[in-house]
Amino acid sequence: MPERHRVEEVMGTVVSVVVRGEPVVLDEMFAWLHWVDSTFSTYKSDSEISRLGRNEISLSDCSDEVAVVLEMCEALKNQTIGYFDAWACGSLDPSGLVKGWSVERASQMLFDAGSAEHCINAGGDVRVRGGAWRIGVAHPLERDALTIVIEGSDNAVATSGTAERGLHVYDPHTQTPAAELASVTIVGPDLAYADAYATAAFAMGLRCRDWLPTLAGHEAYVIDSGGYAWWTDGMPDYAPSLNAR
Repeated sequence: MPERHRVEEVMGTVVSVVVRGEPVVLDEMFAWLHWVDSTFSTYKSDSEISRLGRNEISLSDCSDEVAVVLEMCEALKNQTIGYFDAWACGSLDPSGLVKGWSVERASQMLFDAGSAEHCINAGGDVRVRGGAWRIGVAHPLERDALTIVIEGSDNAVATSGTAERGLHVYDPHTQTPAAELASVTIVGPDLAYADAYATAAFAMGLRCRDWLPTLAGHEAYVIDSGGYAWWTDGMPDYAPSLNAR
C-alpha cells in the first residue's frame, strides 16, 4: 500500500503524518493544527488563551473550542487530585491537554475522510490507526537512544518528560518544577487523555506509582530521575520487550 508523508512545524514542535493509501484532507488537517496553535499558544501574546489569561477578554469572547478545553481541564483536575491544572505555573496554560486533544481531533478528521491507516506524531505524542505500527519512545537520559518500542494498530501514546524541554512540568500544589521523574509514557485509546494523564503523573512524581494503575484502559511506563524504570502490569502487551526485563 502506498504511503504519503508530510511534515510541518506547528505548536512549537514538528508534526509528521504518514497516511497509507490515498492521501486525504491533509491540507485541512494541518490548517486545524495551525488554528489550534494561533488560538491556544501561550507564546503568542495575541492568542485567545493568552488574552483570556490576562483578563483582556472573557470566555464568551473566545472560540467555542476554548470553553471545551477548559471544561476538560477542570474535569481532569478533579480526576488527578489536582495534579493536572491549567493554572499550575500561576498563569493560564492548558498545553498539557491541547496538543493531545488537537492531534486526536486531527486523526478523527483523517479517519472520517476515509483514512483507515495513518500515524500522526506531534513531538513524540503519537496517534495511530489501522495496520501495524511501531512507536519508539526516546530515552530521557540517554541521547539518541530509545527506551521502549510500542506496537499496535489503534493506540494513542503520550510522553511527558525532560528529553526535549528539560524541567517544564510544574507541581500545581507547590508551583515548582516537578523533578522526581525523567519521563512518563501513557498508552491509551485517546491522545487527549493520554497526554493529560502523562502530564499529571509527571507532576505527581513518585506518588504516581499508586495512581497510574487506577486508570482504566491505560498503561504506563515510567523512568525516574535516577534512571530506574518501572511500568504498570499491562504495559508489556504494548511493549513486548518488557517481558524480557
